[in-house]
Amino acid sequence: MTAELVRGQNHPLSQVRLEVRISAGTPIVAGATIGDEQGKVHGVEWVAHPGAPTLPGLEVSKQAAADHRLAVDLGAMPESVHRISVLLALPSGVGGPVRFGAVAAPVVAVTGLDGTEVVSYTITGLEAESAVVALELYRRQDAWKVRAIGQGYSGGLVELLTDQGLPEARRLADVIDAAVAQAHSRSVAPPPSRTQDGDRTRRTASSPAPVQSASPYAAQGPQDTPTPGAPEQSGPVVQGGQGAGSAQPASPYEVQNPQPTPGQADPAAAPQSSAPVAASPINYSHPSRRTAAPPPAPPTAPPAQSGQAARPVAGDATGWSMDERLYNQVWGMFEDLARSVAAYRSAVDFADSRLEKEIDQALADPRSRVGDRGDAAREAARAKQAQLVDQARAALDRDLSQLTAEAEVVEPALPLSYASWDNPVWHGYRVPMEMPMALRLGDLRLPESAQLSIPMLVRLPLERGLWIDSGGQSLDGSLLDSDELRRLAMDTAVTHAARLLAVHPAGEFAVHVIDPAGSGAAALAPLVRSGVLAGPPAAGAAGVADVLGRLTQRVDLVQMAVRGGAADSLPPDFDTAQQLLIVNDFPHGFDDRAVTQLRYLADEGPAVGVHLMMVADREDAAAYGPLLDPLWRSLMRLTPVPDDHLADPWVGHAWTYEPSVVPRGSQVLQQVLSQVAAARRSWNR
Repeated sequence: MTAELVRGQNHPLSQVRLEVRISAGTPIVAGATIGDEQGKVHGVEWVAHPGAPTLPGLEVSKQAAADHRLAVDLGAMPESVHRISVLLALPSGVGGPVRFGAVAAPVVAVTGLDGTEVVSYTITGLEAESAVVALELYRRQDAWKVRAIGQGYSGGLVELLTDQGLPEARRLADVIDAAVAQAHSRSVAPPPSRTQDGDRTRRTASSPAPVQSASPYAAQGPQDTPTPGAPEQSGPVVQGGQGAGSAQPASPYEVQNPQPTPGQADPAAAPQSSAPVAASPINYSHPSRRTAAPPPAPPTAPPAQSGQAARPVAGDATGWSMDERLYNQVWGMFEDLARSVAAYRSAVDFADSRLEKEIDQALADPRSRVGDRGDAAREAARAKQAQLVDQARAALDRDLSQLTAEAEVVEPALPLSYASWDNPVWHGYRVPMEMPMALRLGDLRLPESAQLSIPMLVRLPLERGLWIDSGGQSLDGSLLDSDELRRLAMDTAVTHAARLLAVHPAGEFAVHVIDPAGSGAAALAPLVRSGVLAGPPAAGAAGVADVLGRLTQRVDLVQMAVRGGAADSLPPDFDTAQQLLIVNDFPHGFDDRAVTQLRYLADEGPAVGVHLMMVADREDAAAYGPLLDPLWRSLMRLTPVPDDHLADPWVGHAWTYEPSVVPRGSQVLQQVLSQVAAARRSWNR
């Protein structure tokens, strides 16, 4: 599986013989430098470029091109080489673009010799830069890794090579430009575009196009179709209606004029037209075959005014329906925010490492360690570091402003299942007729974007159970009152259950509750009073055993029917609705058998429509030891208070999760549950 890197991210390399493939869409120069453990390039002989394309274990292209393949053999690298930097630059003096901001973003991929991609990296965010360090391969403890760099230089190759520590940067850049210009002058002009004469079938005035019938199955002539009532001829029939005993031409290339039969017009007497007869098109499509219509095009933003960014539009993503477009757009916003913050953090890390490097270089000379010279070097390094950080922050703020504007447009357009509880769409709630594709469980944000929240959407039906953690501490590290935290956790569970009931059609979702000690009675009151529960909350050990036994039996029955291919043979009174079990105050009231059944429901239930929502503190079940570790890992952990415990699979950011709560004093939850209960009664569910 290919790993798509963002700026600053690294990835291990398991192969030593690799290819670095570059696709830029416009001719660029590709090269590479090798450096020591500190990344220093000791001379021009440590640089592979079009004028000197080969080094031990490294080979680059000899001319500028839109696509490059750099061969790398890490096993052939000398022991002194610890870093290989891949360089890209726009050629100068050949009339092409002079900055990367005017061309498509280059894509760099590291592949095996068989073409299998290991990692890929799209270099974005370049503007006035004409040279860039795309990525680097580096050695750490005898293991090689690749890191996405994306550091651009507006001063071109001279500035890039100078930053690599090469004193002859200006002279080497001139050598590279001369080699590229020489290769450009020797290049062969592309062939002219194909004209009509280059088609496979050549047609001239002396050879008119053949006449084709409207159907490929139509008769080709009157001789091929026997006349009803005519005597059947023996032997093969030849063109012109002559039998097997007719005289054959002396040569297959000799043309003979057949004699017309009585009553048949002489073809030679027919008037000849000098113009070729146009061929009618043949339709080979099956008359009964219909192709599915493509999805309608997403709405497009109105044209932006001069000097201003285009205004965002809700649903500006691919999809067959508006709900799918909004779902894809929300996830696109999530990925954009993750990449923007990753680029910012990488730029800050690069600026900090560069600051340390420049200070170390300044202090390497004993004469500059004290006095005005050393202070000036430190101030210059800190000023450069602050400038880089400010540039990165400006780019992040630009991305955040665009995402904020998009969120302000998308949030009011979200449907019920995606909308927050303060969205006006809930005031016009009607019980839906079909299940939505996703559900909102809360909001996600990052420390760099505290004012921007992305809806956390999960696909339906749920593939994992939910665990509302009623223990722990707040985001700032302060301990919360345990009773207050348990109450908030139960309120969060009731809110999620109400949303699940509201977004499903009437009778297609049922909720069961296990509350052994009755500690969640106050939080469960909205569900109990409205009558949307499948039964009263189960209390005590007997109630726990009864509910778990019925749901376990249901899972077994459905599994046997599905595996046996007899899903239509379930009992007539079998409830086909999705089932949700809310467990409060675990493990109170659970014996060993009940714990085993609960683990079984968590593992096997989602595949057959039985879902689990636990409200528990893991410390309360510490007596079970590692026995319950698989249970906790199988559930998606949510918190009743903001907490940064969720990580994305691309960059690994720690996202702050904030639950979706009903506004204080709002009656929207009771109104929605009342309509759900009325719809269930009308359907006798």
